[in-house]
Amino acid sequence: MEPMLPKGYEPTEVEDKWYRRWEADGCFHADENSPRPHYSIVIPPPNVTGVLHMGHALNNTLQDVLARWKRMTGHEVLWMPGTDHAGIATQNVVEKQLAQQGLDRHELGREEFVRRVWQWRAESGGQIINQLKRLGASCDWERERFTMDEGLSKAVREVFVRLYEDKLIYRDNRLINWCPRCHTALSDLEVEHADKKGHFWHLRYPVKDSDRTLVVATTRPETMLGDTAVAVHPDDERYADLVGKSIMLPLVDREIPIIFDEYVDSEFGSGAVKITPAHDFNDFEIGKRHGLEFINIFDESGRINENGGAYQGQDRMEARKAVVADLEAAGLLDKIEDHKLAVGECYRCKTVIEPYMSKQWYVKVGPLAEEAIRAVQQGETRIVPRQWEKTYYEWMFNIQDWCISRQIWWGHRIPAWFCDACGEITVSREDASVCAHCGSSDITQETDVLDTWFSSALWPFSTMGWPKQTDTLKKFYPTSCLVTGFDILFFWVARMMMMGLRFMDQVPFKEVYIHALVRDAQGQKMSKSKGNVIDPLTVIDEYGADAFRFTLAAFAAMGRDIKLSTDRISGYKAFANKLWNAARFTLMNLEGFDPKDVDLDQLELSQADQWILARLAQTARDTNAALADYKFNDAANILYVFTWHNFCDWYIELSKGDLYGEDAQSRRRAQSVLYVVLEQLLRLLHPIMPFITEEIWQCLPGERPTFYLMQAAYPTGAPYAAFGHEGPARMELLMEVIRAIRNIRGEMDVAPSRRITAVLDIRNEGDARVVEEGQDYIRSLAGLEELQFGVGIDRPEKAATQVAGEIEVLLPMAGLIDVEEEEKRLAKEIAKAQKDVDFFTKKLSNEKFVANAPSAVLEKDRGKLADAQEKLAILQQSLERVQGWK
Repeated sequence: MEPMLPKGYEPTEVEDKWYRRWEADGCFHADENSPRPHYSIVIPPPNVTGVLHMGHALNNTLQDVLARWKRMTGHEVLWMPGTDHAGIATQNVVEKQLAQQGLDRHELGREEFVRRVWQWRAESGGQIINQLKRLGASCDWERERFTMDEGLSKAVREVFVRLYEDKLIYRDNRLINWCPRCHTALSDLEVEHADKKGHFWHLRYPVKDSDRTLVVATTRPETMLGDTAVAVHPDDERYADLVGKSIMLPLVDREIPIIFDEYVDSEFGSGAVKITPAHDFNDFEIGKRHGLEFINIFDESGRINENGGAYQGQDRMEARKAVVADLEAAGLLDKIEDHKLAVGECYRCKTVIEPYMSKQWYVKVGPLAEEAIRAVQQGETRIVPRQWEKTYYEWMFNIQDWCISRQIWWGHRIPAWFCDACGEITVSREDASVCAHCGSSDITQETDVLDTWFSSALWPFSTMGWPKQTDTLKKFYPTSCLVTGFDILFFWVARMMMMGLRFMDQVPFKEVYIHALVRDAQGQKMSKSKGNVIDPLTVIDEYGADAFRFTLAAFAAMGRDIKLSTDRISGYKAFANKLWNAARFTLMNLEGFDPKDVDLDQLELSQADQWILARLAQTARDTNAALADYKFNDAANILYVFTWHNFCDWYIELSKGDLYGEDAQSRRRAQSVLYVVLEQLLRLLHPIMPFITEEIWQCLPGERPTFYLMQAAYPTGAPYAAFGHEGPARMELLMEVIRAIRNIRGEMDVAPSRRITAVLDIRNEGDARVVEEGQDYIRSLAGLEELQFGVGIDRPEKAATQVAGEIEVLLPMAGLIDVEEEEKRLAKEIAKAQKDVDFFTKKLSNEKFVANAPSAVLEKDRGKLADAQEKLAILQQSLERVQGWK
């Protein structure tokens, strides 16, 4: 006796049960020795500090859909999971904890601090992994990696040493983005730009040995303390007489030259520009061209240092006020203008970054980028949607050398040692104890760590055991596909391309699928400050993981952001319930049925049977094609239509006559088709809705072809393709007739329980044969007492009509409705609808309301007005028709 499904579907219990069983039985584990074709994906490793948010939920649902689908299509699937040590983010988390205990990391010292971070990771890190399991992610958890685990650390060292030996890693003293709060360098990508209100201060600089002053404009007056020149354009005639002259820099009384450089825009402001090479990226380049002095006026916390004279010790903003006040007092402030500017902020702590002179480690990326560009140009890696290729090229062609050193303690410490005896640097795979150049033991290790993205750039091959040439690498590298958001296209995707090609001589992935953002229902970005964040875990608790996953897939249209609301998830929970109820109905009607001997070719299939099997074949073909093209929304919508409309609304209703009838053969035939369609449908839905489908599938009668549904073969539709000729078209015609009768009943307000007469005026003999064969379907599904049909049949005088294909459907009204009463009823309905139209028309013509109401409210009201107008038009048509029957 098969287990029966309970009345209602309770997701929590079912999800927990099946996930534990799948994992315990190794269903997610990839076998590197399998002869099956490989399919592999590496997870974009979430930060070890992370908790599951909507972006993760979308990203991992799409990966899981692909992984489960590919397992079912006969591939050996490796979905490689893991977490990223997330340098600055993790250090910040632990520093905050220490601050609560009244400690800071400098008191603890480096070793103890790093030990505390590892301790935090053991206790709280990796919380996100359990949350991914709640979502149903079928990763190979036995292979889970962490970017700081022993194997990955070895890979990082190997790559660093090889790049250094190949002269692709170097040190240089240049201007970098500096966060005064995190005390570390940041790459350009780690700086977020926000538009802020600011000012242009116009300052007067006295020309030495004359009464003349030059006016320069700046958005950062405090940096004038580090000015080492004033520049003008060589063709600017206003300043032609200043060749060889200099400026006396106010407040610090330092003599600085006037230089001529084509970078200067003569049209902007006065055409004279202050040059601060140590605190501005453009000025840095000018400084190098003209051999200017680089004067750094800040310490690493953004306070004025000893080069700032009287302002030493002041914070940046404090110094700004003091400098402006002192210039004004000296009569050297020309004017202040309001100005909007893009301010760079640290991506982690939102502190305004400071361009800062500092000695850092760099990767020379030019040669690496060339290879990465070529690989995409030659189609070795395909980016989907295609539009992102352009963005990829733009960035790669303009790529700057990559600053890889960070002045923090948590991360991969750079394997370089400085020799105090000879001044040389030793870079080594193993910890060095002596200088490789002079043999002195007087060496100290670099204190900087590597940018987090350095280790995650190696993720596709380091996680599979490189630098060892493992069986896993042989089987699963290059990976088949990378699923990621567009926001890390450059941070991560481009760098993996460069490193994969350099160290594996192959691209890291054949395809990159870039998905959009999940926004709120109004299309706004979700943020805590707006209070519009939807928590995936709350959603899973309330609606179940399957409904949530189906929603994400259904809205994952290529290149379009997802507008998510709980109403939509609730709608797909109703879809899960619909599937559950259809399965319960089927199982109740399969008592004593054994699917072992089912051979559809031996059965005399009805029109309805042939139609549903043809639709099943088409659905399987279309779903496979949609998934192959990353059209997740198409796959979800194809399955939705088939499940809800074709299977539940039509086929189940059409099969009831045979299931409940006396004819044992017809019952057996209907059971066979019902079983086949449900069983195949569960397979088709499984990658998107794994839990509910596994639960139902395990309750089906007969022996299972595999232990779990997730291991069963994915339908191609091939066995049912033969039913795709005349049967479906005939059934579609019958369905149109039934729909037409139902529409008239609805319009005429005829109760569903009332049995009525229908007359079908048919134009050709072919359609007449179809109706004759399917008349039982029409009678039962349209609620008919009597059905008359034929070519050139007598038409009743007073009848409501609709057209179905070439058949005219007539419902005689005599005795069906009381014309007087119907007229009264319609008049009442019309008055009600008119009231709604008037109300919303008045509301929306109120200028004050329209000006002040939120756009969402206006949209809603406009929608209500359109609905009311449409309803009114239909009611008026019905009234005209009824009045014609008098």
